[in-house]
Amino acid sequence: MLRRATLDNGLKVLVQEEHAAPLASVWCWYKVGSKDERPGLTGVSHWVEHMNFKGTTNIPRDQVKGIIEQFGGGWNGYTWIDQTTYLETATRDALDRMLFIESERMANCLYHPDDCESERSVIISELHGGENDPDQFLDQEVVATAFKAHPYRHPTIGWLSDLETMTRDDLYGYYRRYYVPNNATLVIVGDVDTDDALRGVERHFGGIPAGDLPARQRTVEPEQTGERRVTIRRPGTTAYLKAAFHAPAVTDDGFYALLVLDAVLTGAYGLNLWSSFRIPPPQRSARLYRSLVEKRIASSVAGSLLPTEQPFVYIVSVTATDGTPLADVEAALVRELDLAARDGITEAELAKAKAQLKARLVFDNDSVTNIAHQLGYFETIAGVDVFGGLGGRIAAVTRDAVAASARAVLAPSNRTIGWFDPEPVS
Repeated sequence: MLRRATLDNGLKVLVQEEHAAPLASVWCWYKVGSKDERPGLTGVSHWVEHMNFKGTTNIPRDQVKGIIEQFGGGWNGYTWIDQTTYLETATRDALDRMLFIESERMANCLYHPDDCESERSVIISELHGGENDPDQFLDQEVVATAFKAHPYRHPTIGWLSDLETMTRDDLYGYYRRYYVPNNATLVIVGDVDTDDALRGVERHFGGIPAGDLPARQRTVEPEQTGERRVTIRRPGTTAYLKAAFHAPAVTDDGFYALLVLDAVLTGAYGLNLWSSFRIPPPQRSARLYRSLVEKRIASSVAGSLLPTEQPFVYIVSVTATDGTPLADVEAALVRELDLAARDGITEAELAKAKAQLKARLVFDNDSVTNIAHQLGYFETIAGVDVFGGLGGRIAAVTRDAVAASARAVLAPSNRTIGWFDPEPVS
């Protein structure tokens, strides 16, 4: 059973006991991501995340790793468009140490100038690595083309000129503005006693003062009124195609209709950003697999519809087979998408998609780490009750709802087409 609490300083706490194994997972979530960045500071959320592994007032940098690994556990973190998060999963007797680490990370990170500079090089190298991956680079460019106004258009890693000019004061100021208890959710899942866990949270976090949160961005993306295109030509060996469509936020009923449609088109992925894409979806009966992969127009096809706080994009990604012109790939893809928009899906497809999505929801929660991730992720973007209602909202989707979603989302005026058209490698 999930227990919720809020400390006097505004820190939200979620605790769920899971006694199948003597493990505990702690995630600390901050409601800050790349959508909260302004031009000139793109990439700051991700850079700050990196800095918060560099030691604190009471944890020397070279000991951060060892504190958890001595308990046989693991630790990590990530930044995306709506959130930044940190985790530790270890044996249950490490719970107090995990809480200590996250309280230190919230209040006492150092931001030594030398560390800031060395990390600048690491992140710029990471950016260049992404740009050298054609599929990843095309994805970034398609999203930036699909959005004109909303900060979802900025890549989480940031734009190069911002990374080159950002200062230590920019980083530390951002950390102090957003890393406050009233902008955070702490999640504990595992073989713990809830009352003991809450006492530990109060002991470690209760003395950290609340902060004054900056105003949130209010830009609403204007409705797209015509197809947009981006073509990248660089040396390469493989051609890629992406079709992006503006899509609803996770709180919108249309999100779940589109989720079912994507399961019919590309196979059912889960809704766990941390783990879903590590498990391939069932694709053999998916429409785009049959029409593109089985017919050797494409070597792979995938859909991406992720739960977000505000309307984001649904992306269909296709890898062309060697020698197949991208114009032919696009024609085949558009033909299938237009068919879905015109005729919807069958009752049998609806039933199969729902069954597959139900199974994926189980995989999304197959460990204390994944359960804790889902509780914190959904609390950060929409409220934990949205997470609890996922199964019901998927089950309630009708064929008519899917048809309406297909007509609205897959409309030509709502799409952005991206090509990576490789030039010969010299």
